[in-house]
This record gives sequence, structure tokens and C-alpha cells, in this order.
Amino acid sequence: MRRVDAPQAGWYPDPESQGNLRYWDGLDWTGAKRSPPSTAELLSFERREAFEAAHRYVAPPAEAASQAISNRAGRPDSQQIVEDVRRATRGEVDRAADLFSQRARQMQRDIVPLVSEYTNRIVKWIRFAAIAAVVLLVAYFVFQVVAQASLFEWIGDRIDNLTDDQQGAPAMTSLVRHLR
Repeated sequence: MRRVDAPQAGWYPDPESQGNLRYWDGLDWTGAKRSPPSTAELLSFERREAFEAAHRYVAPPAEAASQAISNRAGRPDSQQIVEDVRRATRGEVDRAADLFSQRARQMQRDIVPLVSEYTNRIVKWIRFAAIAAVVLLVAYFVFQVVAQASLFEWIGDRIDNLTDDQQGAPAMTSLVRHLR
């Protein structure tokens, strides 16, 4: 087969295995094989082809192009070219600004729930810490009151015992003398 008559490079049914596709490089079969495309792949390909067809550049007729380009003895009208470039640039800038605004709004919608979610978690931890601090402070004051009350009672009891011992000391000494 002549090179001119050979099919273009691409995926074709494998001559050895009808269930698969094999890559033809334009001259010979390669070792690359794959399964047939899925419905999603075919749909994606059709959409891409339609998009490319819709956005293909179509050159204006030669007469209109030559008339727009040439003015004043065959020279391009620079003012017209500059104005066309400005208009195209403004259109692209407006399109980019709209796209940027859409993305910024989308990011804002995505970030606000995250901020409020983490803020709510922080507020919950702060509340928990504040409640724990208040409970510990109350427990400390209760302990201090109980400890001080029992301390004062103990000191009072000791003082009472000392005064009782001092009052009962002469009687005790006479009892001890009497026993000897």
C-alpha cells in the first residue's frame, strides 16, 4: 500500500481482536490498544466537535477584507485598526471581569459557610472553657470557705483546750501530788 493511500493516524478496530481498538500511526499498527469508547466519551467528543465547529474562524470575503484594510492609496487605516483593537480589547476585558466576578461570588458562597462553621466551633470551645473556669472558680471558693471554717474551728478548739488545761492545771497538780 502506498503512503498516500494509507488511512490517517487514529484509533481503528483491531484486526486481531474485534472487541478492542488499536492505534494506526499512519504507516503501521502500534502496540497501543484500548476498549471502545463509552457513551460518555462519545458524547463528550460530539460536544467538543460541535463547539469547535461553532467557534471556527470564518474569514470575511476578500473584497470586504481588502476594503476594510486598505484606505487612502492602498494603506491600512490605522485609526480604524486601533479602534477595532480597542473594541475587541474592551470586549475581552469585560468578559474577563464578568468571569472574575462570577468566580469571586462563587468563592464567597463557598467560604462563608466555612468561616461560620469554624467560628461556631471556636465559640463552642470558648463557651466550654468559660463554663469550666466558672465551675473551677466556684469549687475553689467553696473549698476555701470550708477549709477556712474547719481551720478556725480547729484553732478555736485548741484555744479552748489550752484554756481548759490552764484552769484545770492546779487541780491536776494536786491530784498528782496526792497520788505520790
